[in-house]
Amino acid sequence: MAKGRKATVADAELCIKLFELRREAEMRKARDFVNFKFQPTGAEDVLKLMQAMGTQENAWFRQVFSFWENVASLVVHDIVHPDLFLAWNGEMVFVYAKYAPYLKDIREAMDSPEFWSNVQKVVTGSMTMRKRLTHVQKMLARFAAAAQAAKA
Repeated sequence: MAKGRKATVADAELCIKLFELRREAEMRKARDFVNFKFQPTGAEDVLKLMQAMGTQENAWFRQVFSFWENVASLVVHDIVHPDLFLAWNGEMVFVYAKYAPYLKDIREAMDSPEFWSNVQKVVTGSMTMRKRLTHVQKMLARFAAAAQAAKA
């Protein structure tokens, strides 16, 4: 991924276009659902949603997951400079951190070992990103603990 290559104006233009796609009205709803409203407690919850074809929630899940997988493929294949893209965007890391604990079980249940592999490659592909991932995982753990305490 872009070792030694400098980011270009074309990279910046693509980052802007990707950011604009995230602002589209239905995508905002989808991101809100996947990032905040849907709170799975295990892979079973995610798999149930993935199998709920025809529901709005399933469509939103597929929209967000396919968006990030497609964007990550642009980074993996050096279409957009990874350092520039990742400087612009932390949401992919957040979504990956939230769903990573379930990936192994989802991949096995779906018999799809490549499911979300580009996202995984981008988010775990450098020391900088692994540090960022660790930070987000700790933040999510604090959120989960606070939610549990609020229920008690």
